Amino acid sequence: MLRLRLIALLALGAAGCATLEEPFRAHRESASPEVRQCADWYSALDREATDAGVRDAQDARIPGFPYLRVNRLLASFRHEAAADERGLRAWADRLLELDVAARRHEIANLPPERFDALPDPAALLSHRVAAQHTQFCGRMLRELDLANPASRAALGERAQVPDDYSMLNRVIGVYALSKIPFTRGVRRYQEEVLAAFRREPAVPEGGTVVRYSPPPVARLSRAMIAGILKRATAEPLGIPEPSGADMDALFALYAPIFEIEITGDFDRFGALRWRLGSDMPGVEPTDLTVYRNAAWTRYRNLTLLQLVYTIWFPERPPDSETDLLAGKLDGLTWRVTLAPDGEPLVFDTMHPCGCYHMFFPTQSAHALAAPDEPPEWMFLPQALPRIAERERVVLRVATRTHYITRVSVEREAESIVRFELRPYDDLRSLGRPEGGLRSAFGPDGLVAGTERAERYLFWPMGIDSAGAMRQWGRHATAFVGRQHFDDADLFEKRFRFELQ
Repeated sequence: MLRLRLIALLALGAAGCATLEEPFRAHRESASPEVRQCADWYSALDREATDAGVRDAQDARIPGFPYLRVNRLLASFRHEAAADERGLRAWADRLLELDVAARRHEIANLPPERFDALPDPAALLSHRVAAQHTQFCGRMLRELDLANPASRAALGERAQVPDDYSMLNRVIGVYALSKIPFTRGVRRYQEEVLAAFRREPAVPEGGTVVRYSPPPVARLSRAMIAGILKRATAEPLGIPEPSGADMDALFALYAPIFEIEITGDFDRFGALRWRLGSDMPGVEPTDLTVYRNAAWTRYRNLTLLQLVYTIWFPERPPDSETDLLAGKLDGLTWRVTLAPDGEPLVFDTMHPCGCYHMFFPTQSAHALAAPDEPPEWMFLPQALPRIAERERVVLRVATRTHYITRVSVEREAESIVRFELRPYDDLRSLGRPEGGLRSAFGPDGLVAGTERAERYLFWPMGIDSAGAMRQWGRHATAFVGRQHFDDADLFEKRFRFELQ
């Protein structure tokens, strides 16, 4: 009987896989040579990227639609997009853009022998031509699928992002019981953080404190910023995405000042670099770099722009021989959520492992009651005043742990030590000393070599390799419950915003 059930389950799984392969299977069997060639192109890209270990994990692939990818924001639009033709096309365009961006990095990161194995009908294949051909084929297959009602329905159903929790680990680890001591541990950690925020900052023994400021920027009034955001929102989905120059100005204008306690090289942040013979990227502290990327959150009938800043440290040094949290590479991510008029509503932060998620609401953000009081629903160690024009937040960062221990607001705050802002996407293709390019992240979205010993203790919570550094879009932020840093409704569920 057990054997028959197993056979039945395998048959159902095979049928499911075959069903999920549509509509792509139809493209591979198309009567049109051009369509077949494009389908074969995607199959070849997937094969070579997988074999070379360079698949990019930032955005989720959509079964049956290898030319599209989805993130949590766009997944939240799938039902609305299906109800409106203009919205559907705008949504599909964005799904295509995500895949084109990921494929560009995957193609660039292919070793020469893998790149040479790609089909080359014109015998003129280069990285630029390969990227252009990918975009051409993606547009063609997208048009074919949008013209097919069954394919449209399948796309709306499948355009979802799997969560970053392992149900198998939670079942094997008896999550219902294991979460009890973890809940107590979370509460102890939060009490320690609150105590640190109550203490007056001091220069660490044997160390110093250095302030790092963003690059100079032309000041923009709130009215000018509101105009930028309004113009950028004039598209069917209402997602504000300012142009390159405007976005650069916003990143510089809202970037924080990092006030870092330094007692060793492990506290000096910088650009990530591949080093000769190394299997993991290292930090170049002479190249002061803050990586920035845009994100969005949904609030009622609006989509709000978020600006995200990430710095990388060489390591979190151990405090003892049994320190479970120590390891190579550490970092800090800071995010600001903007109102449509450019006023910061709330700030939040985490480390690139998805750990230590904290919120810092301004007086324009009112916390909502938590359901059943889960300990990691929302941790608020400090509230902030409304942020006026020409004011900037200053983050006090502790030595060794790189925890934020204080957030202050200063007018005209500056420092002679300045960092450079660079696109977070640079991390998806970094130059190697021996030649070629390689992502800082593996196909699983993790930075290899940054594993923490805590993973041996925390695995029942369902997070693979807890404590390891992760790629954007792969940050599970709660051990108890399920929560991701880029959940589209993260703020709508937790705050009521005062919007002008």
